[in-house]
Amino acid sequence: MFEVIFGPMELPLSPPLSPMLAKAVKAMPQGDLYYEPKFDGFRCIVFRDGDEVELSSRGEKPLTRYFPELVETVKRELPERCVIDGEIIIRKDNRLDFDSLSQRIHPAASRVKLLSEQIPAGFMAFDVLALGDEDLTGLPFSERRARLAGALKDSGPPIHLTPITTSYEKALRWFEEFEGAGLDGVIAKPADVLYAPDKRLMFKVKHERTADVVVAGFRWHKSGPIVGSLLLGLWHDQGLQHVGVAASFPMARRAELVEELEPYRMTEIAEHPWAGWAEQGDGDRMPGAVSRWTGKKDLSWVPLRPELVCEVAYEHMEGMRFRHTARFRRWRTDRTPESCGYDQLEVPVAFDLDEILGT
Repeated sequence: MFEVIFGPMELPLSPPLSPMLAKAVKAMPQGDLYYEPKFDGFRCIVFRDGDEVELSSRGEKPLTRYFPELVETVKRELPERCVIDGEIIIRKDNRLDFDSLSQRIHPAASRVKLLSEQIPAGFMAFDVLALGDEDLTGLPFSERRARLAGALKDSGPPIHLTPITTSYEKALRWFEEFEGAGLDGVIAKPADVLYAPDKRLMFKVKHERTADVVVAGFRWHKSGPIVGSLLLGLWHDQGLQHVGVAASFPMARRAELVEELEPYRMTEIAEHPWAGWAEQGDGDRMPGAVSRWTGKKDLSWVPLRPELVCEVAYEHMEGMRFRHTARFRRWRTDRTPESCGYDQLEVPVAFDLDEILGT
């Protein structure tokens, strides 16, 4: 899906470049730190050299062709020659919408053009790596942040400068309040940290909740006949909805799961709740459908009688599905599958995205 092609540029730093990363922590850290909201989008380093613009993903792949409107925004709103780290975002109904963002990764240029007009993307800037001929990666973050604010002082939407605070108490409030606008946590950055590509020198605090879900199938692991992931469902008025997967298991546990799931395997998929599931207009996919992210990857699955219930940890919902891979906690033999519905899920209080962005 991605073509790894970057054009030549005369900048202190050139694409591809891995962004600096954050390691997950359970509680909000304290100290000489800067706190920022964690925006739910595509991590992106913007390279601009005059009329030449490249958008580079976290995995060092070009995103440029998928966001033509953002290229024009960069030319209009960012400094003539710069390298800026941030997040590509899409807002819908006054909150961030990752599902609309993921639809932008499409092989057809006509589709990309249409979506760029219907759901244009914005860019949330949170670090600057170069300005003009100056490489800023050797400066502490406190200085880079000041340089970034100065560089963007005349920029306007859809380019945004991320909010920031040094107040631990305010960071805690952000963590609780901002989720209702589609943000998924808080990033804490040491004031003196230098920019180190691909190093986890920052901290991220994300929400974690639990839910009881139906295990309705599984996929084999790529390495052989052991369980790769469990396919999870929740009941609602239209039947059993596929909500995501749980996939993080030790190898020995994956082998044990084969035996545990064996009594529930179905030979006739026609009797399974997902047997007639086809591509739907709201973006939901049947568990075996090809994803735009995985291309030709084998996503075939083994149907199970929807009788097993397990507890999983998840961060937040994106529409009807878990936004990220859920984490298996334990079997719930005390719960019936029919009792596993959406009504058990915690819904964050709505928050005005404009208030966060200062617009």
